[in-house]
Amino acid sequence: MAYEFIQVEPQYQPHTALVRLNRPKELNALNLQLMGELRDALKELDDDDNVRVIVLTGNERAFAAGADIKQMAGKTAIDMLNIDQFSTWDQIKKTKKPLIAAVSGFALGGGCELAMTCDMIVASETAQFGQPEIKIGVMPGAGGTQRLTRAVGKARAMEMVLTGKFISADEALAAGLINRIVPVDIYLTEAMRLAADIARMSPVAAKLAKESVNQAFNTSLDEGLLLERKNFYLLFASEDQTEGMQAFVEKRKPDFKGR
Repeated sequence: MAYEFIQVEPQYQPHTALVRLNRPKELNALNLQLMGELRDALKELDDDDNVRVIVLTGNERAFAAGADIKQMAGKTAIDMLNIDQFSTWDQIKKTKKPLIAAVSGFALGGGCELAMTCDMIVASETAQFGQPEIKIGVMPGAGGTQRLTRAVGKARAMEMVLTGKFISADEALAAGLINRIVPVDIYLTEAMRLAADIARMSPVAAKLAKESVNQAFNTSLDEGLLLERKNFYLLFASEDQTEGMQAFVEKRKPDFKGR
């Protein structure tokens, strides 16, 4: 498909797709069209058997500096209800394949929320994360009060949400928001390296493992353990399980097919 505000490279490296937000003059501000294109692209890649991992990035200056405020200014509560912009986010959240955010520069407001919607975050030294919505008289609406709190804890999330304060990559790493920090010139390379490590694993196991980890945030321990156990048993119906264990016994690398 042809997109205006994103770029998609389905085979950037074996079994890995790269999706790049592409509104550089607006610091990749997330307008409705961009988010719709991103939703459609992720759904297409999720359905592509040749893709096992997806990397989402912006550019060195900004992952995404927030939502497009111009599209929201002047809207009424009923306008916002009818636009229902967050239904797009709900669809993005349903991506089954591992999703890695490669972040450099600003990841603010919706940009921070989009990065947190991903499963892992690789950040450059210049990355800054924040939820500054309070400064324009609103609050986060795409998960900023929920995912941020789960990632960094109540006290730090409360300070960021109520003051609009940004945190640096170092602070984000210390708080557990991101996976690692690397120099600006290799942040995307490092994210692709992480993607390559995951792409070598069984894609069937990766999907079910992702589902199980995410369930830990939504259910009780007993319910989470039950899903984990069911997914563990389910993998014994896959060819990848047979291949993986046989390769271990034969002391060779497995050749996973995603079946």
